[in-house]
Amino acid sequence: MASTRARPMLPLLLVLLAVVIPGPGGAQVSIHPTEAFLPRGGSVQVNCSSSCEDENLSLGLETNWLKDELESGHSWKLFELSDIGEDSRPLCFENCGTTQSSASATITVYSFPERVELDPLPAWQQVGKNLILRCRVDGGAPRSQLSVVLLRGNETLSRQAVDGDPKAITFTVLASRGDHGANFSCFTELDLRPQGLSLFKNVSEVRPLRTFDLPTRVPKLDGPDLLEVGTQQKFLCSLEGLFPASEAQIYLEMGGQMLTLESTNSRDFVSATASVEVTEKLDRTLQLRCVLELANQTLKTEKTLRIYNFSAPVLTLSQPEVSEGDQVTVKCEAHGGAQVMLLNGTSPRPPTSQGTSPRPPTSQIQFTLNASPEDHKRRFFCSAVLEVDGKSLFKNQTLELHVLYGPHLDKKDCLGNWTWQEGSQQTLTCHPQGNPAPNLTCSRKADGVPLPIGMVKSVKREMNGTYECRAFSSRGSITRDVHLTVLYHDQNTWVIIVGMLVLIISAFVIVACVYTYYRQRKIRIYKLQKAQEEALRLKVQAPPH
Repeated sequence: MASTRARPMLPLLLVLLAVVIPGPGGAQVSIHPTEAFLPRGGSVQVNCSSSCEDENLSLGLETNWLKDELESGHSWKLFELSDIGEDSRPLCFENCGTTQSSASATITVYSFPERVELDPLPAWQQVGKNLILRCRVDGGAPRSQLSVVLLRGNETLSRQAVDGDPKAITFTVLASRGDHGANFSCFTELDLRPQGLSLFKNVSEVRPLRTFDLPTRVPKLDGPDLLEVGTQQKFLCSLEGLFPASEAQIYLEMGGQMLTLESTNSRDFVSATASVEVTEKLDRTLQLRCVLELANQTLKTEKTLRIYNFSAPVLTLSQPEVSEGDQVTVKCEAHGGAQVMLLNGTSPRPPTSQGTSPRPPTSQIQFTLNASPEDHKRRFFCSAVLEVDGKSLFKNQTLELHVLYGPHLDKKDCLGNWTWQEGSQQTLTCHPQGNPAPNLTCSRKADGVPLPIGMVKSVKREMNGTYECRAFSSRGSITRDVHLTVLYHDQNTWVIIVGMLVLIISAFVIVACVYTYYRQRKIRIYKLQKAQEEALRLKVQAPPH
C-alpha cells in the first residue's frame, strides 16, 4: 500500500472524549501493541481494530512518524511506523456513526550517547582545594536509565543518574597529594536489562591530574649580609613542606645575575647552594634573591648584601731580633677607614658606650720598650675595627720579638744542693737560660770529674762532692757551684747491728725458758699441798674403830 504521512493530531479534548465515550452499542477501538521499545530510527507494526458493526465505520492511526498501511479489513488496519526518532504515543481512532473513540500506545526509543567527554583538567590543582570535574554527555536515551560514573584509574569515585537532559554532569573532588599523576575519566552506563537487553557503556578519554602543595612561608635564605672582598662566600636557599619537590625549580640571583647552583630535591624538601667569589668589581650594595617556582606559583626571598674591603692591620717591630737593653719600637697601622682598637703594651681604646670620654679614633698606635730577657718570645697583638652598616668587624695581627742575651744560671734554673741516697735513681736538673741557648758542663772542683746532667740510674757514693757548673754561649758565660751529698752505710756497722740483734734474741729465749721452768715448779708444789690437805681432811672425818 502507498505510504502516507501522518495527519495532524486531533484536538486533545476530542481525543479524551473519544476515549471516555464508547461508540454505539458499546463499540470500542483498540491498538496493539500497547507498548514498544525501539532503537532510534527503528520501525514497528501497529494494529488498529474496532468492535463497531456500523457499515460506515471509519478507522485510522494518528502519528508523527512515517506510516505505511500494510493490510486492512472491515474493522481493522495494520500499519508500519518507521524512522522513529523519539518517544511518542501513536493514536488509533474510529468514527462509529456519530461517535468517535480512540486508543493509544507508548513507544519508547533508546539510543547510546553520541559523545562522552571529560573536560580538560587544570594544569595544576592545589592540594586541599575542591576540583570540579565536568563530564559532558551528548545523546543517550532513555535518560531515566542512563547514569554517569567518575573514575580515578580503575577506582569508582562517584556515580550519578542523568536527570532530565543536561549537557554536563559535575563531580567535586577534594584534591590530595595522592592524586598527583592519577588518571581521571568518566563513562556512561545505559541499563537496558529491564527491557531484556544489556548494560551498555561508553568511556571518555583519560586525563591525568597534577597536584601541588606549597607552604605559606617563603624560602629560607642563609648566608652572610656582609661580604669581604677577596673571600669566597656560600649561600643556601631552602624550603620544606612543598609537593612535589621533584618538579620545583629553585635558583639564586645576585645583582640580577643568575648564580651557578648545586640543587637538592628530596621528598618535600628542596634547596640550592651557590658559591660567590667577592671581588672589587662587584657593586658595594647588591640584592640577593631566591626564587622558587612550582605549578605556576612563585615564592621569593630577598636580602641586601653589603660589599666591603678590610685588610688586616700592619704590625711592625723596628727590629725583630735585638740584644738585651736595645730599644724596640712597636707600631700598628690600620688602613681603608679601619681604626686601631688595641695594641698590647698600650691602654685599649674604650668603647663609646662607656660613660668616660673615649680616646679619639686613630689609624696608628706605637710605643717603645727596652728589650729585656723577659721580652724574649714576647707576642705583640694588634686589633683593628671597621664599622660596616652598624656592625663592628675586627681583624688581628701578631708578631714575636726575639731578644739575644747571655746565659743565666739562677737557683730556679739549677738548684745549689742535692742530697741523694746511694743506689737510688735520680734526675739532675740544671737548665741555663739564654738566647742563643747556652751549653752546660759540670765538673768536680777537687779532681775535675764530670757530673752527668739528666737521669742517674744508680747513685754512687763516689759522686759525692762540690761541682762547678758553667753555662756558656756566644753571648758570654756564667758559673755556679752545686753540692752533691750521697748518703750511705758502712759494712762494719751492719755487723754490729746484726750481732746486737742476735744477743737480744738469745736473751729473750733464755728468759722465756727460765720463766717456764719456775712456773711449772710452782704448779707442782701447789698440787702437792692440795693433796696433803685433802688426805688430812679425810683422816679427821673417818669414824673410830
